[in-house]
Amino acid sequence: MNDLRPSATIRMDALAPHLADDAAAWAERLGLAQEGEAQFALQLGEQGLQLVELGPQAPGPVRVDFVEGAVAHRRLFGGGSGQMIAKAVGVQPGVRPRVLDATAGLGRDGFVLASLGCRVTLIERQPLIAALLEDGLARAALDRDVGPIVAHMCLLTGNAIELMSDWQGEPPQVIYLDPMFPHRDKSALVKKEMRLFRPFVGDDLDAPALLQAALALASHRVVVKRPRKAPIIDGGKPGYALEGKSSRYDIYPLKKLPATNCP
Repeated sequence: MNDLRPSATIRMDALAPHLADDAAAWAERLGLAQEGEAQFALQLGEQGLQLVELGPQAPGPVRVDFVEGAVAHRRLFGGGSGQMIAKAVGVQPGVRPRVLDATAGLGRDGFVLASLGCRVTLIERQPLIAALLEDGLARAALDRDVGPIVAHMCLLTGNAIELMSDWQGEPPQVIYLDPMFPHRDKSALVKKEMRLFRPFVGDDLDAPALLQAALALASHRVVVKRPRKAPIIDGGKPGYALEGKSSRYDIYPLKKLPATNCP
């Protein structure tokens, strides 16, 4: 996702007096004002950080919650290793690859993979979204059931192309990309999030460069999530694809994933 656009005005709000110091710390870190007129607000409340559009017709806030809500329902009832994303990254009996989610967003796909036993590194370059994700991971770490899952997730904030190009240490086995394109998901949740995020992020016009950086770094495969009928990203033809009702996973295999003695 792209960097913060200066045309969108946003301020930092504390929703309770005892959270004022923590809100001030977030404001300083993100370069946000704490007063004045604004179109949006990053708010710190009892349930953590949330991004909200201000105004009478605005939708509700968006926050990252790995413990309850839609993400929890998917963890419990989403189909486990039979999910298409699991098949796309190569999850199978005895195989749980190390995954780099280079376009993390709100972390839902990364959390699904971590819940299946993968170690997942997340990269998010949009500062506000990275803040929401960092806060959600910190709160989830305190939960008895979800804490062990997010312990397998690590967040990096920055430009994914640069971070992949300068990668130090063992490369990820699988790199997962979900560039910011207008997905065809019509759910109310996605509509609300897109309305909030559009002033701050745009389509990933550098997707071809992102794909090339991923292909240069991944040791075993690259997976790109696309709208079902969208063209492939310029820069290489996938080996095969998995297609669902609204989305498609283009898979660029490099070599066979090894067993890791996982269930």
